[in-house]
Order: sequence, then structure tokens, then C-alpha cells
Amino acid sequence: MAKKQFQAESKRLLDLMIHSIYTNKEIFLREIVSNASDAIDKRYFKNMSEGGSGLSREDYAIHIIPDKEARTLTITDNGIGMTQEELEENLGIIANSGSLEFKSEHEAQEDIDIIGQFGVGFYSAFMVSKDIKVRTKADGSDVAYEWESEGAEGYTIETCDKDEVGTEIILTLMDDTEDEKYSQYLEEYRLRELIKRYSDYIRYPIKMEVEKSTLVEASEEEKAKEDYEPQYDTYLEEETLNSMVPLWKKNKSEVTDEDYNNFYKEKYYDYTDPAKVIATHVEGVCTYDALLFIPSNVPYNYFSKEFKKGLQLYSSGVLIMDKCEDLLPDYFGFVRGLVDSQDLSLNISREMLQQDRQVMAIAQRIEKKITSELMDMQKKDREKYDEFYKNFGLPLKFGMYENYGMNADKLKDLVMFYSSSEKKAVTFAEYVGRMKEDQKYIYYACGDSIEKIGKMPQIEMLLDQGYEVLYCTDDVDEFALKSLMKYDEKEFRSASDDDLGIEQSEEAKKESEAKNEENKDLMTAIKDALDGKVNAVKLSTRLKSHPVCFSTEGISLEMEKVLNAQPMGGDVKADKVLEINGSHPVFDALKKAYEDKNNDKLKKYANLLYDQAMLIEGMTIEDPVEFARSICELMV
Repeated sequence: MAKKQFQAESKRLLDLMIHSIYTNKEIFLREIVSNASDAIDKRYFKNMSEGGSGLSREDYAIHIIPDKEARTLTITDNGIGMTQEELEENLGIIANSGSLEFKSEHEAQEDIDIIGQFGVGFYSAFMVSKDIKVRTKADGSDVAYEWESEGAEGYTIETCDKDEVGTEIILTLMDDTEDEKYSQYLEEYRLRELIKRYSDYIRYPIKMEVEKSTLVEASEEEKAKEDYEPQYDTYLEEETLNSMVPLWKKNKSEVTDEDYNNFYKEKYYDYTDPAKVIATHVEGVCTYDALLFIPSNVPYNYFSKEFKKGLQLYSSGVLIMDKCEDLLPDYFGFVRGLVDSQDLSLNISREMLQQDRQVMAIAQRIEKKITSELMDMQKKDREKYDEFYKNFGLPLKFGMYENYGMNADKLKDLVMFYSSSEKKAVTFAEYVGRMKEDQKYIYYACGDSIEKIGKMPQIEMLLDQGYEVLYCTDDVDEFALKSLMKYDEKEFRSASDDDLGIEQSEEAKKESEAKNEENKDLMTAIKDALDGKVNAVKLSTRLKSHPVCFSTEGISLEMEKVLNAQPMGGDVKADKVLEINGSHPVFDALKKAYEDKNNDKLKKYANLLYDQAMLIEGMTIEDPVEFARSICELMV
């Protein structure tokens, strides 16, 4: 029969599809199986509305038949089939799809789940095949046709013998090369893997004959022989490779907690049950199902560069992307799960999303759902939430700080910090609910650990007066608080800040002012002795038992430390104020050295106090040898 040419600039377009549109050759099986599912859907809905075949939904199936000797892979279905004209339209014109037209005509009808849209999926088979035959018989037709092509040179159509309605696609695979092993697509294990990965939730059974074995019975006499080895008979048995009904499509009343837990552990290779399961169905501008899991443990590579966040994306039960990063913000990157929608705008290969409002709408709703479920856990099962926060609190705090604090308001009720009064992590709402009437600020202190913060001189007075202090032990903590700035109209204020907003009594205020005025020259002398290391020196109103500490104006010492530790941190300097306890014996020694005009001793004492304050802050002193020598001099 004369060979016909493809339409729509076929040679160029077919070459583009084989080499450019699809990034992964294995995708061809997903595309052909999806087309087979669409064909069955068309026949099912046609006969449901017109009557005729007598087949129920359970009578439809897709068969996979590998033949290693002939190097052929055959995919058959008992769907609607095609007439000669339809073969011309659907396979003779590349990028023409009967599925899209069918879907448009039946939009009002429920339970239609047509997958194909573009009509190019079939041609992905040319990535692995040197010859493709399509044998098909249309529902209601007495004649069957065979379409055959070796690629862009064209195709032939002729009549053939085929008794049953449906379509049979026979792929003759390319020869193996050093780079590509096309024969892998004839191996049972590989076909199982691809069906499970991409087409596990196609609604019709995908069947294949698989090799099985049975033990050959042996007599007791044979078993007793030293060289006895069990013998097995092998045989072929047809097996359904796919699950068909997705767990997320079932009614919640039909699914147990054990079902969800088992699905999670099998799908995401975890050995523990998830801490939280979130199953949701949304209808509206974009209809989708989502099945999300919050892990009980931190994934082993979560804080490494190798970890890639994202949800699995399905379109009508067919896997489109394994990690769709656009559906999760970074701070919820620990969430595992999937989204299934038939409304997504996919690109022509169905391998990735188009950037459109539907994607954004789904992502926004998923983010809100995760947030509300975590808030629900926090309120109803605090012990569980505390455990979750130990695992994943850090990315939430990073989320507050990133993008110039754009998401701080969304996350403010999820984050927690250790409380000086409660001796556990608390929320901002809990802190504010306990604030003293005269308290202006939410106080916090930064350090390497809870134990070290508890010993900081700066918080001594706050604790003595009954103020609650939040402990910040992660590098990002203060940056996160600065991004939020305030909670419930209460500003955050560091315990090391120059102004803590605590009002003194008139008597104490006058006494403090008088003492500062009296020792003004001494403070100036100490500042000069430190030679520009501090912005100011003053008598402290916050110190009780400690001799010295730093306070800051603007950027804190903790932020200085974190920023300078960054690869491109530069040389950030906080504006340090050296506060001295006027009631401590050290102050008397300073005063005596000044009154005796012993400048060398005053300078030595000033630098010792400065280095002491640096060590209290966990910072490196400039000259540890000199510091050690000065200590020794004081001891002898």
C-alpha cells in the first residue's frame, strides 16, 4: 500500500517530539497506557449513554505483552477503537487529540477522567521503537485497520484481521547500543516498576503474564540424598500490576489510619508512622485531592544539599512529576505527599507544569491547610506538637526571616521559644497572655544554649523582677524576631538592648543619675583606655551580682557573631556599650586606680573587664595571651 505523509510539518515536529519534548525515554509507556485508559473511558461512556456492548466497567482491561525473541512490546485495550478516518485524524496529524474533543463534549458529565489532551503522547514511543503498528477495530464497526510507521517518513493504513473491538499497539524496539539498553523495556521487573511508578492509579486493570514458580514435590528418599537440591517448575500467570483506585480517591470512611500509615511508609521509605496525615478534597476554581504527611522524624538528608522538597504531582491518577517544588514553600519542605488534579495546565509533554494561576491557587490552599492542621495539633495535642517542633521548628524560623520577612506573619503562631519561667517552649500568644501590666516589650536573650543564657548577666535583673524571657539558641532566632518586629502590638526587645523600657522609681532614678554624674570622668577615662573598642561606658542599672556586661544599640552582638561567621559576612560591628556594676568591688578597684592616677592599672583593669564581657558573650578575645598574663599579675 502507498505510504502516506504526516501532516502538520510532520518530519520536523516528529523529530522535535522524539528528541526535545520528552526528557525521559521511559515516559513512553505512561503515555500509551494513558491513551488506552482514555479509549476505554470513551467506549464505556458511549455505551453507558447509548447502550450496546453489555460490558460493565470491570470487563475492561489493558494488557502488556513483552516478546524478547521478536523484540516487541505490545499494549492492548478493549476500548473504543478507531475507524480509518479516526486513524487518519489522530495518528496522521501529529498533535491532534480526540481525547480533548471528547472531554470538551462531555464536560457536564461526572466521573469523566480523560487524561490525554495534546495527541502527542503516542509519538513518544518512537523514542524507543524503530517500527510501530497500531491494529484497531472501532466500536460498532465490522472492519479493522492496521496503521504502521517507521517514523517521520510517513505511514500506511490497510485493513487487517481483528475480531475484538479495541486497539493493539505493537512496538518493535530499537537495537541496544552502548548508551541505551532498549531491551530493558521487555524485562518483567522493569515493566512492573514503570507501571507502578507512573500508572499505578489508572482506573482499569493493567495486566501482564508474569513468571512464577512452584516447588516440585520430591520423595523422602530423594530429599535424604546429600546432593539434593529443591526443583521448581516455572509457569506464566496473568497478574494485575496496578492498584487502580488511589487511596486519596476513596471515601475517608473506607480508609483506616493503618491504611494511611502503611501507604506512607511504603511510598516514602520511612520506618515510622507519620506524625500527622492530612487528606483533603477541594472543589472550585481548581479541583484537586491532596494526601500529605508530616514525618515523625527528620529525614536523614533533610539539612543537606541533596534533599529536594516537593510533592508528587498526579494528573487524573497518572504521575506527572515526582517532586513538584512549586506546591510547597521552603519552610514546609519537610511535608511529604501528593496532589492529584485533572485541572492542571500541563506543558505539551505532560512532564511539567505551566506557570499559571491554577498552580498558585493549589499551592496557596495547601499552605493554608498545613498551617491550620499544625495549629490544630498545637491546640489539641500539645505533646505531639512539641515533638514536631523539635524536629521542624528550625525551618519555620528560617521561613519567618527569608524573603525580607514576607512570611513572618503567616508563621508567627507556629514558632516557639524556650521560656525562662515555663522551662519549656512556648508560643508568642502564651507569652503575651502572661505579660505583666506594666511590661512594654517581649524580652528575649541569645546564646549558644539554654544553660548559658540562664547565666547571662543581662537577664539577671529581668528575672529578679519577674519578667519572662524567651531564649534564642539558634543562629536564625534573632533575625526571625527582627523580621516579625512585634506580636500583638508588643515589640521584641533583646535583654542586651541599651533600653529595656523598665521604669525606675523616682528615688532610684535620681540616685542613678547622681552616681553617673559623679563618675562621669571615670567612665570617660575607661572608654579612652579601651581605645575605640566600645561606643560608651556607663554604670549599669541591670547588673546585680555580675561586675560587667555589654549592652548594644542597634545591631546586637549575637547578630554580629552570626553575620561575621558567614562566608561573605565581612566585618560587621555592633555598637557596644560596656556596663559596669557600681555596687561590685571591681568598681571600687577601678575608682581607686583612677583617683591614684595609675593609668596603666586603669587600662589593664578596663581591658580585663572588656575581655570578660566578650567571653560572657561567647566571643573571641583579641589577645588571649595578654589576658592570661594580666590574670596572673593580679594573682601574685
